[in-house]
Amino acid sequence: MAGNRKDGRGRGRTAGPRATLAATAAAALVTAGTAAVSAQSAPAPNDLYLRTGAVLDHPARARFADRNCASESPAALYGCGTGLDGAPLSTLGGFGTTAGYELGVGYAAGAALRIEAVVVHRPRTPFEGRANFVQTSGRQDVSADVSAVSGLLAAYLDLPALGLPRLGPFVPFAGGGAGVSRVEIGETRMEFPRTTTVVPGGPQVSLAWMPAAGVATALGPGVTLDVAWRYTHLGAVDTGRGAGRIVWRDGRREPLEIALAETTADLAGHGLVVSMRYAF
Repeated sequence: MAGNRKDGRGRGRTAGPRATLAATAAAALVTAGTAAVSAQSAPAPNDLYLRTGAVLDHPARARFADRNCASESPAALYGCGTGLDGAPLSTLGGFGTTAGYELGVGYAAGAALRIEAVVVHRPRTPFEGRANFVQTSGRQDVSADVSAVSGLLAAYLDLPALGLPRLGPFVPFAGGGAGVSRVEIGETRMEFPRTTTVVPGGPQVSLAWMPAAGVATALGPGVTLDVAWRYTHLGAVDTGRGAGRIVWRDGRREPLEIALAETTADLAGHGLVVSMRYAF
């Protein structure tokens, strides 16, 4: 299961420079927006709004790897070394397109700026991939289900108020946000020719951030339709630390329990958001 181990250093996962820069920029935009809000007088009628929407995300491909490939107690799932595809021992695959929904409360701080607190729930994101163990040239299918809840503070700029043109009845806008996410993965199943390895699931809380751009159009008094593209980085997906098991397909042996260390991957991708804003 964790074959082809070699001595080596464990691989801690840190945010890459692009992720750090994007998260910093999103946080700066939110901070600037919050400062603008504090400079405003008390909200006038229709400055506050409620937004409800549907989300369709297409996450990027991801690779599950050991947090520490040299861990022995509990045992690393993959171990140190190179797999059949020339990459470190791991599982490469993709999260399927997933639907979700969101609820936000916002404040129109002026002609151009909107500040919003939003909660997004993605109830089920399936993962399917293939491991690259060198001892097994046959079936190495890997699958799991992931769910995520994120809370973000976002700022949006309505671009025509800054001098950019409208697009007919549509008002283009751009923005970004930052916050936290709780991502939980269920049991991971690794299907080999003669056995199935079951890896425990678990939750992980991470930094979340997103840039967004879209258009808005008024549908009636106090009602606005938003259609937006959004890239969302939800942070880490971590399998659990604890008892996994190996199950033989022929049923002639009892399942073997084994203590496993965590593996991890990133959950991020592009998505479409369609929502309605209701001013009050």
